[in-house]
Amino acid sequence: MEIVILSGKGGTGKTTLAGMFARMAENKIMVDADVDASNLHLMMGGRISQSGDFVSGIKAFIPEEKCIACGICLDYCRFDAIKYEENDSVFGARFWIDDYACEGCGVCAEFCPEKVIELKDVTAGKWFLSETDYGLLVHAQLGVAQSNSGKLVTLLRKKAGDLAQSDGRDLIITDGPPGIGCPVIASVTGADYILIVTEPSMAARHDLERVLELVSHFNLPAGVCINKCDINPDVTANIEQLARANSASILGKIPYDSQVVRAQAGEKRWMENISRQTAGELESLWRNLTNDLKQKTDKKTKLKLFGSSE
Repeated sequence: MEIVILSGKGGTGKTTLAGMFARMAENKIMVDADVDASNLHLMMGGRISQSGDFVSGIKAFIPEEKCIACGICLDYCRFDAIKYEENDSVFGARFWIDDYACEGCGVCAEFCPEKVIELKDVTAGKWFLSETDYGLLVHAQLGVAQSNSGKLVTLLRKKAGDLAQSDGRDLIITDGPPGIGCPVIASVTGADYILIVTEPSMAARHDLERVLELVSHFNLPAGVCINKCDINPDVTANIEQLARANSASILGKIPYDSQVVRAQAGEKRWMENISRQTAGELESLWRNLTNDLKQKTDKKTKLKLFGSSE
């Protein structure tokens, strides 16, 4: 069983709720699929037990000792990725590839008369498996200016699925990326349930509408949590209407709690440093989520409240 937590925009509290679920759920594996800005590991702590390279895409490379500096590749590159400088060598110039600009299209290699330009695999990031007080966490870090984050999300979900099967885990909780782009689509494909976290602002309401359309496109059951619900009651009421119109259950409304912010800023375990009211609302959210999941999916669940983490 996999629950994916989404938000149409950043800053709604998606990762904070994912950290809460890590505390509440038992026999689970956590996944941070926001590979462009991974931060769930900062909340859960722990230590990295495994890691590996994420190899994806190709980049062109010009071996300086083989290049005759003819400049033909410069004429064909449409991404301004080929750079050169004049020097006092026998060919009068040196050519090289700007890795951040190269798209790996291979046109330069195709038209190089000496066939010296190479296309090499790119290490586009790293994945990690961390052992935390709240269970196993699979996360990653995409490299600077690297693309294919959707492929990295797919890699993380596969590793989590393999671990869940081999270790007998009942549940995978995935902290998805914001928005509706490729990484989000890679996060929801094949998932069992989508929890959408929003907040009462017009920007968040607009982005919630887009996420609901995406979830509907993939025919996935969904529920909505309105975080910081008391900062704008009118927009909160409007969001409730929007969710129900799209067959998404309202699972919880969490009030703004400055103690959560202070706990996170002080690197404290915020679940033990929040008000009783907020803790009660979070417990209610988890119960509503498990009940709605049971009603909207055919799979049997064994999700429990405040179970042992490992």
